[in-house]
Order: sequence, then structure tokens, then C-alpha cells
Amino acid sequence: MAGDVRMYYEEHGEGEPLLLMHGGFCTVEIFSRLTPELANHYKVILPERRGHGRTADVEGPISYDLMAQDTIAFMEATGIISAHMVGHSDGANVGILVAMSRPDLVRKFVFISGNFDVNGLTKETLAFFQSATPETFEHVPTLAKLVEMYKQTTPDGPEHFPIVFEKLKRMMLEEPKIPPQNLSRITAPTLIMAGDRDVIALEHTIEMFRAIPKAQLCIVPGSSHALILEKPLFVVQAILDFLANEGRQTKT
Repeated sequence: MAGDVRMYYEEHGEGEPLLLMHGGFCTVEIFSRLTPELANHYKVILPERRGHGRTADVEGPISYDLMAQDTIAFMEATGIISAHMVGHSDGANVGILVAMSRPDLVRKFVFISGNFDVNGLTKETLAFFQSATPETFEHVPTLAKLVEMYKQTTPDGPEHFPIVFEKLKRMMLEEPKIPPQNLSRITAPTLIMAGDRDVIALEHTIEMFRAIPKAQLCIVPGSSHALILEKPLFVVQAILDFLANEGRQTKT
């Protein structure tokens, strides 16, 4: 149990703990092209958050703050004193809040295709979510795969998808709202990654890089928000190199 949430999770490999945190509407399978190689070097831990995959939804709204609290409670319940953390999309946004509120829990942080403010999304992405419906998702091939995986794994039953959809839609259109100056509270060395054709505006990603003291920046060429599926070898090597590098670079 993590607070009032019974979180499903998987473990692969041995060594230092490495949390992989999936994006919105996703399950742990989204990391299928990264997990095997990462598990050759680390103990990879993949939790599924409230209303995602095999973890049941909980009464009330879903927010990044609540999921960050769930993640902290999960780490404490499973005896994880500190870990490296890799978050993609919504998982990256949750990771920011964990790294800010509990820096003792995060050794190094890999932030992939996330945003610290809702206005970091491109105008096209915001417009899409404003008009999106559960049926919209089922007619976009890449999103339809996420809907199908949700329906196959959720303990709430496939008919619960529209409820979770509305909760996540509200969250993504209203959150996060982190003042950029607050990002300086992230003390963990941080690798910020994004696709050069991401749904996160490039300027927003660069602003985050400049705001976090121990940050490095990696823009993955020829990739979109789905870079962990499109460029898995590139992404996993960048993660491994960053986690293994003991050197410290300062920005001027």
C-alpha cells in the first residue's frame, strides 16, 4: 500500500534502485524497450500510479501532487531509501514534485518530455486536449494502443476508461503550475531530454534546463513525444551514460 492506493509494481534486475515512471494513460509496458537493458545495470522498479494500468482508480480527482505523494509513500512502503528516477511525460512531472519536496529520495533524475507548467505544451497539443473525448483517443492509432492496454489491465473494468480520461484531461489542461524559480530546489543532478518534435515546446524545455542548477540537456533528433519508443537505443544509452558519470558540470 502507498497511502490509500494499492500500487502495482514490477522489479527487474539487481543493483542500485532505478524507478521508471510512466506517462499519462500508460502502463509499465511503455518502457518495454528500455527495461531489459537498464535491468542489466540496475534494480529497475516500475510502479503504476492511481488510475493507470493494474492500479485501481481512487475516489476524487487525479493530480500531479497526489501522484507525487503516492510515489513518496510507495518508496517508503517498499523500503527505498533513495533511488535514481527516470520519468517520461506525466511521470516526469510527478518526478519533479518528488525531487523538489523530498530531495533525499532522488539520487539522479532523468526528466523525459515533461513540463513544469501547462503552458509548456505546444498550442496544437493544448487545442487537441481541449476538444478530445474518449472516442477521439480510440481513433488516433498511437493513443488507441494506450486505451486498449488500459482496458486489458485495469481492475476497474474497461467501462471505467471515460472516468479516468476526464480526470486526466482536467489535470493536463490545468496542471502543473510550478513557478520556474522553484525549480532551483531540485538538487539532484538532472538530465533533461525531449524530442526535437515533441509536444513540449522546445523553449520550455530549455527554460527548465536553465533553471535547474545541476542540469544537462539532451534534445533527441528525429523524435517526438514517443522518443522512448522511437529511439530506445539512443535514450537508454543517454540514461546509462548520465547515471554512470560521476563528474560535475557547472553552467555559466
